[in-house]
Amino acid sequence: MATSMVCLVALCLVSPLLLAGAVVGNPGYGGLFPQFYDHSCPKAKEIVHSMVAQAVARETRMAASLVRLHFHDCFVKGCDASVLLDNSTNIVSEKGSNPNKNSIRGFEVVDEIKVALETACPGTVSCADILTLAARDSTILVGGPYWDVPLGRRDSLGASIQGSNNDIPAPNNTLPTIITKFKRLGLNIVDVVALSGGHTIGLSRCTSFRQRLYNQSGNGMADNTLDVSYAAQLRQGCPRSGGDDNLFPLDIVTSTKFDNFYFKNILAGRGLLSSDEVLLTKSAETAALVKAYANDVHLFFQHFAQSMVNMGNISPLTGSQGEIRKNCRRLNNFH
Repeated sequence: MATSMVCLVALCLVSPLLLAGAVVGNPGYGGLFPQFYDHSCPKAKEIVHSMVAQAVARETRMAASLVRLHFHDCFVKGCDASVLLDNSTNIVSEKGSNPNKNSIRGFEVVDEIKVALETACPGTVSCADILTLAARDSTILVGGPYWDVPLGRRDSLGASIQGSNNDIPAPNNTLPTIITKFKRLGLNIVDVVALSGGHTIGLSRCTSFRQRLYNQSGNGMADNTLDVSYAAQLRQGCPRSGGDDNLFPLDIVTSTKFDNFYFKNILAGRGLLSSDEVLLTKSAETAALVKAYANDVHLFFQHFAQSMVNMGNISPLTGSQGEIRKNCRRLNNFH
């Protein structure tokens, strides 16, 4: 009975917010629609899926990396592939920002996909759309939900390292800060919790959660919301100093499978990042969603799919804006 009540509460919170979102595949959705390349590059989706499948077969972790690459792109200047640009005369790359340095990866996979698409349909498919499709295909390949991806984005003519440093939610941000960063981009509480569920796959560096093990509140004490035996296990590979790049699964139970164990872990005090744990402890609204998703994987999948569409439609460049890059790492008039 208690479980069903939680779900009812969560659904009451969720439904009006979801209804506020646009319908998946609606051509009016920021000018994007799933059939955008059906005539100009009919095999585009097939090519992306095939190459992502090869990359994930080589290394399962790549699925999480490609989802994260899309996320880190969209939160800075919108979904415009600005994150892919290298340093050049006129561009300071977002790759050097605090959230991205020594952290985001998957650029070579995007390069491979771009080469294949340029061979099939030169100058047609944007790098921004590659990121969006690759994130969806990565999710499916490790057991997650399918969704139609609205397409038609164009690529940025610049990057913003300042935006990358300031706008991407960080592992140690407070919940109000995280919610504000989402709301600024038109995303709501459901999007915050559902997209956090992307942490059901992938790995995180020791430096992202070390303070929880040793000095959560500045008093030299561990985070008391962390399961004691889990914290002890983490301390073995994440010392007080050194080992910054040691990697740990974000979902300790099924780190390579897209499921709802991320939410079950949070309920057990085994969410890895502070930004995971605060979803349960700092807001009744987000806590109700954590419980609902832990209880119902189909509800999580449904909301994750919708939230990925919502995120993918943040400030896209369309029509004559931006360009279609021939090489995702640099502008067409590269200097």
